[in-house]
Amino acid sequence: MRRLGLAHVRVDEAGNVLGVHSASAGESASPVVILAHLDTVFPPEQSCAVRKDGGRYVGPGIGDNSRGLAGMLALAAAIRDPAVRLSRPVLFAATTGEEGAGDLRGARHLFANMDRKPFAALAIDGPGDDRIVHQAVGARRFRLDFSGPGGHSWGSAGAANPVHAAGRATEILARWRAPESRASLAVTRMGGGISINAIPNEAWLEVDVRGLSMRVLDAGERAVREAADRAARMENAARASWSDPCTVSVQKIGDRPAGELDSLAPLVRSAVSATRAVDREPVLVAASTDANVPISLGIPAIAIGAGGRGGGAHTPDEWYENAEGWVGLERALAVLVSVAH
Repeated sequence: MRRLGLAHVRVDEAGNVLGVHSASAGESASPVVILAHLDTVFPPEQSCAVRKDGGRYVGPGIGDNSRGLAGMLALAAAIRDPAVRLSRPVLFAATTGEEGAGDLRGARHLFANMDRKPFAALAIDGPGDDRIVHQAVGARRFRLDFSGPGGHSWGSAGAANPVHAAGRATEILARWRAPESRASLAVTRMGGGISINAIPNEAWLEVDVRGLSMRVLDAGERAVREAADRAARMENAARASWSDPCTVSVQKIGDRPAGELDSLAPLVRSAVSATRAVDREPVLVAASTDANVPISLGIPAIAIGAGGRGGGAHTPDEWYENAEGWVGLERALAVLVSVAH
């Protein structure tokens, strides 16, 4: 960022790397924010070495989001041209915690601590040159912990069993139907117990709820909490009279806001026009990206790719091919200039 001449380059408290391109007309206007996330889904011990396979680059995170970061820096380089005169400053932000349990940590911190409300935000995420993410898929994640007395599988037969309770909760949640069609609820992980011949004294499961509105996320959260309580009651009703009861606690471990920028909003229309200008057909989609945060705050925001083609995202064999990669960058530049002119 410094080599590209950005000002006020720094690392903030969330680990975001920030730099500002000054507006031709000064710094008084509300800024346009360009985001690209730094993190991947992989653990620290995962090698991120990149190898060449024909015309492809193969390696964890090569597209999601190394390509996005490269695209963001390419935009910063392009608007250095004196012929590009912008009336709004542009804040470039390489963000942390976009993936998985990161829960959009970097974007949350960034928008919560800005001096003035941004005019618009553009997330650059992965390859591609036709998709426009204008619907923010929200997510709430929960961990359910069941506890019981435990005991020998024969000698303590009849004791309240936390694994049985976790199974009951899973069965209840599997039958949940959302109040809206665009929603999902999945039990994604579970575990518990210490031995094949011991009644466990603990069991747990994790649940992922997703939707396009806060209404459906609220409904999903109610369903999770009600299922946990009902499962514990059912297990306690089946236990022997001498057994201590099964208990349950529910912890919210993730909360990504949902929302939508209208398809006729000026920012979306600019992206649609820019996509057609580079001879691509725009595809309006829903996804969970850094753009969730500004959309939830009432800031016009979308997410787009940085050009080229890719596949295998979130796997060690992720790949990127720079097939007409300039097309996606040209589109992104056109969108940036249209909102910051």
